[in-house]
Amino acid sequence: MSQYLALIEKTQSLIAAGDIVGAESALVELADAEGDAALMVVLEQLPPKDVLAVIREYDNSRESVVGLLVSPAQFARAVVIEKLYKDLTRTHLRGMVNAVIFREDADPVEFLTAIGDLDGGAEALADYFSDQWSRVEGFARSGSFDPADEYGKMLSQSALLASAYERPRVLQDEIADRDWMQLAWILRYELPDLFIEMLMVLRAKGSAHHAAPDDEDEEDTLDDGKVETGDTDRGKATPTARESDEESAI
Repeated sequence: MSQYLALIEKTQSLIAAGDIVGAESALVELADAEGDAALMVVLEQLPPKDVLAVIREYDNSRESVVGLLVSPAQFARAVVIEKLYKDLTRTHLRGMVNAVIFREDADPVEFLTAIGDLDGGAEALADYFSDQWSRVEGFARSGSFDPADEYGKMLSQSALLASAYERPRVLQDEIADRDWMQLAWILRYELPDLFIEMLMVLRAKGSAHHAAPDDEDEEDTLDDGKVETGDTDRGKATPTARESDEESAI
């Protein structure tokens, strides 16, 4: 372990300075020189906020070695603190979740279970689906992703529980988009309790958002203890989450 302390310190310093590309390059060099097992050892020693800083800066044009090797437990800890970044579009959350959970060797259920087992896990998944609330509600109600099904009365929690183990109307292969529809399908039919918990949180978030006065929303965005992510293209600085916030979030 001691032979990696210098690399761990270097990686953390680069992340703190906003050089995410440099930090990832240092980790990739280790994997190239000593193998994936060595990189996995180092990842185990990095705080969740530093793992998050690297994997959230996903790049669709290539695979991230860190994203390919991060374990379900490490990934789950990173996902639940992603909310500490003020990314109102959830672009980075959805991007990194899709990239890691649907990577070639991954078991999505294992990753989702790890997320659901943590405090804040259902909330993180609700944030992931925030732009698709009505479509997810329609899927919960009808078992279909047909846009025509997204409008209708929301099922009660007891009705959701009663329908949790219904046979799927559509097969996973039919909606295997490696995106929100496939994730919703897996949650509903393979982790129904987590799906219902996530949906309850998603409803609460939606109700709170619609009930909040505009001036309150504006005040929250001015000073909410989070950090801006306007410049989050790969190679630009993205401030890391505050350590005290990270501890409270976990």
